[in-house]
This record gives sequence, C-alpha cells and structure tokens, in this order.
Amino acid sequence: MDFLTVASFPVILLGVLPLLYTYTSSTTQARFPTLRNKRVCLLIAHPDDEAMFFAPTVLALTRPDSGNHVKILCLSTGNADGLGETRKRELVKSAMLLGLRSEDDVFVFDSPDFPDSMTTTWKSDRISALLRSAFAPRLSASPRDEAPAAGIDVLITFDDSGVSSHPNHVSLYHGARTFISTLLRGKPGWASPVDLYTLTSVGLLRKYTSFLDACTTMAAVLFRGEKARRMSDKGNPGTLVNMSLLFGGRESYGAARRAMTEAHKSQMVWFRWGWILTSRYMVINDLRLEHFKA
Repeated sequence: MDFLTVASFPVILLGVLPLLYTYTSSTTQARFPTLRNKRVCLLIAHPDDEAMFFAPTVLALTRPDSGNHVKILCLSTGNADGLGETRKRELVKSAMLLGLRSEDDVFVFDSPDFPDSMTTTWKSDRISALLRSAFAPRLSASPRDEAPAAGIDVLITFDDSGVSSHPNHVSLYHGARTFISTLLRGKPGWASPVDLYTLTSVGLLRKYTSFLDACTTMAAVLFRGEKARRMSDKGNPGTLVNMSLLFGGRESYGAARRAMTEAHKSQMVWFRWGWILTSRYMVINDLRLEHFKA
C-alpha cells in the first residue's frame, strides 16, 4: 500500500462520516416517534441551558407541523456575575432563534431559593411547589376521585447527573420528579397528566465527540430494549431521539450555534467555543421517559 493511498484515508473519512451522520439524522427525523400536539415545558436552571444542552430537542419540538406549544421555564437569571438582566434578554432571543412561538413563552424566575451557584443544591419541594403553582394551581382542591389535571402535557429537564453534574441541573431532576409524584398523591389508579422526559447524560469521551456519537447513541437506545420502547399511559414514546442536521435547514447545528453566538453573547468566553465545536449536545439529544406509580 503506497503512501498516497494511506494518506487519502483521513480525507475519505472526513467526507464519508458527515454523509453517514446526515443519513442517520434524516432517518431519525422522519421515522422515530416524536411528540405532536402537546403543551411542552422545558425546565432549565440557567439562561443558555436551552442552547447548550437542549437545542436539538427544542428545534425538533417546534417544527411548524408538529402542533406542539413549547415554553421555557428558567429557575434563575444566571446572575452569578451580575449579568442577570442581560441574560434574561439573551434567553428570550435564543428561544426565538430555536423556534418558540412568542417571547411570552419564556419565563425566568428570580428567587433567593434558586441561586445560580456551582455549590448550591436547590430544594426539591421548592421546585415542586413552583411547578404546582404554575401548572396545577387547583391540585389541592381536586377531589380524590377526580383525575389529576395540569396545564402542560410534557415536562422536559435534566437527568439525575445533569450532563455536567452541576448541582442546579441535578436539582431540577429531583424537583420535577417530586412534582409528578405530588400530582399522583392521593390519586390511586390515575395516570399522571404530565409525562416527564429527562436528557441522558453521557461520559466525558462521548460528550465531546460531536456528531460522531450518533452510532453510539443509537446503539445505547437499542440496548435498552423494551425499556426504551415502553410508552407512557398517554401513548407518548418511551424515548425521544433528536439529531440535528450538520448543514442547512431550521433543524441544524447552525441554528444551535447561532442561539449561543448571536443570543448569549455575554457568555461567549473561550471555553464555550470548545463546547460549541465539539459537544454532542449541540447536535444530538436522547431523552428518556420517566415512569411513576400512583
């Protein structure tokens, strides 16, 4: 095998791998089950979480033909550096770039209960109480024999590792689970009116392999077998896999990148460029349906 043949392998791979990913992402968008005609709330901890971690999901759920109504609830202004008001405006701009219907669909909560901190764990009962007041304000007055009701159909947030192990992210997982459990408390035999999906955290190597993680993601979903396919009582999919295109179209890596670089300008320090260029979360999301018993 001569030198030119060997030297051409990396060039061929650079061309073939993006094409394989493009085929995989297009197939995923067309054939994998998704949510339709749902009221969806994305629960995040800080402005920019929606772009850094959930952009593929938001882009998929805001497709014009999906019928979904997506809202974002952010539990802090990200005011650790005194930029809270700026970051609130940046979140709204990012949300519009990612396809939300209106600026009024973005809610930012500013409370001493939820400080932007790398060392503070937010209390689950406080998060649950906030979600109840926002989406199930009449829960306490609901008769025992009446089905629980809520103002949303789907809640999406981080899993118990929070992608980066950030305590604020992890707190959202526990708070969201507490909220769903509260909806079912004293309601034996009823299904939850809200399905909870959590973003799957992956190891360090996979986290920084960008679109190359597509095959591993698909293999992991298949390996989960029946658990991945088990639907909710409302008929929603057991797993959501969203893969954005690398180039072109509204559901693309470029849309996620713009949500960071054009909207969250105050956060564009050097290491954020590394995340934008290499993180699989900029192009790939897989979310698991959480199951509960009344």
